[in-house]
Amino acid sequence: MSHPAPDPELAVAYLDGRVEATPLFAEATRLRDEGRGRVVTYSRKVFIPLTTLCRDVCTYCTFAKPPGAGGAYLEPNEVMAVALAGEERRCTEALFTLGDKPELRWPQARAFLDEHGCSSTIDYVARMSERVAAETALFPHANPGVMTDADIAALRPSNPSMGLMLENVSPRLLEPGMPHHKAPDKDPTLRLDTIAVAGANRVPFTTGILVGLGETNTEIVDSIIAIADSHARYGHVQEVIVQNFRAKADTPMRRSPEPIPAWFARVVAVTRWLLGPEMNVQVPPNLTDRFETYLDAGVNDWGGVSPLTIDWVNPEAPWPHLTELAARTTDAGFVLKPRLPVYPEFIDASWIDGTLLTKIEAAVDDDGYALAPQMEIA
Repeated sequence: MSHPAPDPELAVAYLDGRVEATPLFAEATRLRDEGRGRVVTYSRKVFIPLTTLCRDVCTYCTFAKPPGAGGAYLEPNEVMAVALAGEERRCTEALFTLGDKPELRWPQARAFLDEHGCSSTIDYVARMSERVAAETALFPHANPGVMTDADIAALRPSNPSMGLMLENVSPRLLEPGMPHHKAPDKDPTLRLDTIAVAGANRVPFTTGILVGLGETNTEIVDSIIAIADSHARYGHVQEVIVQNFRAKADTPMRRSPEPIPAWFARVVAVTRWLLGPEMNVQVPPNLTDRFETYLDAGVNDWGGVSPLTIDWVNPEAPWPHLTELAARTTDAGFVLKPRLPVYPEFIDASWIDGTLLTKIEAAVDDDGYALAPQMEIA
């Protein structure tokens, strides 16, 4: 008996536990195998925290810090030192992660940008992306928060892909007492606009949901559907990350419950079911002890894994060693392959500009996977 076509109401029922989930997992794995086969990918990366200053205050975040308490920009020489060290370790991705528009809140941010001749933090991201792209073998992947059309146009020549987590489509999370109340850039309307602008600019884009912030199961499903709708219009969403909330000490949400892996796997399977066989669905492997369980829920990617730098967003959760990642993926019946920050299906002139495309084509095999070794001592 075939599984029904994607149905938002049934998806919510699966998450509520009102419907037995065995057919859901069977369909999620079938869809993944149909669209992506038995290859699971990862991106060998360095994490570049360009600035830990941010104008937003999210109640679960330890990445953003105020001036004097760790909030600062990396100097250009510090950025290049990380990138060059990553090149030595045969990484292929330079993930630029940073706080959103810190110059709108912190005078220290404005002073740094003025000192470096930059009009905005995005301008600084563009300059450092250009240097990394020109001076190393790495490919930048900018994740700088909410972006305008001009921002994305400025970053596109040096970033073959970009990203912004939707997190959740519900405006309810902006209300007093909710995690995004003091985070204007977490407005889902702004984030959906950024995702759409990326599509209009032909940028391969990474987005996703963050599960465990106090959202309802209906809001989870609505968020997945919102991503699907944007992708249906532009065809630009290259991967969807399904990320589980992890409580962190010294945050207001430090005692909030974390998603239970067995239930969270349902969220992953629902994501695959709603997005279909062709989408790349990722779960970070450092946020669950038995991460390979999500292979039974339809994932086909482990995201960026670094042999060098910590996960600055989840510093308490170390990356699995690449040999362990390969072994556990292989033991589950899959083949682990390295990719660039842009997926193979987007490596062509309609998505990537000429000079950058030439560099990318020299860094991949005939199937579009990265030539970098899958394993070495990390």
